[in-house]
Amino acid sequence: MRNFISSNDVNNIDALVAKALQYKADPYADRALGTGKKIGLLFLNPSLRTRISTQVAAMQLGMESFVFNVDKEGWAMEFAEGAVMNGTTVEHIRDAAPVLGSYFDILCVRSFPGLQDRASDYAETVINQFIKYAGVPIVSLESATLHPLQSLSDIVTIHEQWKLTGQSKKPKIVLSWAPHIKPLPQCVANSFAQWVNAWGQAEFIITHPKEYTLSETFTRGASIIHDQDEALAGADFVYVKNWSAYENYGAMPGDYRNWMLNNQRLSVTHAAKLMHCLPVRRNVEIPDEILDAPNSLITTQAANRVWAAQAVLSEILNAHS
Repeated sequence: MRNFISSNDVNNIDALVAKALQYKADPYADRALGTGKKIGLLFLNPSLRTRISTQVAAMQLGMESFVFNVDKEGWAMEFAEGAVMNGTTVEHIRDAAPVLGSYFDILCVRSFPGLQDRASDYAETVINQFIKYAGVPIVSLESATLHPLQSLSDIVTIHEQWKLTGQSKKPKIVLSWAPHIKPLPQCVANSFAQWVNAWGQAEFIITHPKEYTLSETFTRGASIIHDQDEALAGADFVYVKNWSAYENYGAMPGDYRNWMLNNQRLSVTHAAKLMHCLPVRRNVEIPDEILDAPNSLITTQAANRVWAAQAVLSEILNAHS
């Protein structure tokens, strides 16, 4: 594995999931693998789980990690090629990335979409410029369109939980849109759809109001149902997430507060396990009664972020040792 940006960078998702679960069983199995190696974590927007889980994963592999909050501690960066830098940006990525690449063995980057210009966001300029100029493996800690470490953790969690049931059939997974107080990116929804489709081990449904269609690039292979109750029927896992509109880019059309789940709606599922990537707006996206119920997997998902990151970092270290 050279870089970790999307599911396309993984040759065998099942094997990567198995490796993550091996690390969960024995966190220090490869504690010498990263000895003498350094990992840099660059954040252009805030993080809690992604930052700390990646640092823990690196430490368990023997790596030393360095965190740099570019949005608060660094110069304003320019990513456009041929830019005339007579505005607010001070440092060009062509200058910054090679220097950072000389400092670290692996460079991890977290960026965020502006939600103003779809073409610009979906071009993934920030992450691609780091790949182009850094000269070392790049791991996405979330980009303008995808969140691969979150999605790998999600697949790990589903695999782990489904195995406990002893059932041989494929689980039914529903990704359900939820209301929110502000426009959010499509990153987590895009990424989850991409990974579940690439994994191919589930019946996969996406349900959302008609105005909240996602890009077919990521949803192709899933069934799209606009009736939430119909979509939820017989579900084994329900992944709840808000996202803003893709077509009317960044907008929040319509008043769909009634899409917030409740126990009555979930009664048509197969005692479905609830998932959310966190942070969650309680009683806006999901009510307390569901988040705090025994079937909620939100803490398990977040805890599995460590093992997902550790599996990815070990793959990169082994490929470049």
